[in-house]
Amino acid sequence: MCKKASAVLKNIFGYGIMICLFTGGFTFFGYVAALVIGGQTAADICTFIYKTIIPCIIKASTVMVLLGLLAMYLNGEVALTSQKKKSAEPKSRA
Repeated sequence: MCKKASAVLKNIFGYGIMICLFTGGFTFFGYVAALVIGGQTAADICTFIYKTIIPCIIKASTVMVLLGLLAMYLNGEVALTSQKKKSAEPKSRA
């Protein structure tokens, strides 16, 4: 049951983060268009991007990261720990 839920959450996480990244990349083109247009219209475009699109991207990516962490823990993977794995054999210094 946990493995199935983990697989579904990983798919949602993957597609969600991909959408967030592409949306963030597309905002670049909005800023470039504003630079080319100039004037008050450019200021309106930049304000729209900054006040409407960017907060949505930040909220969505935060939710996606939480889903990704939940999927990792449901799968039995340990994330965000400070412990390092110990190697089976000590390495000799020669």
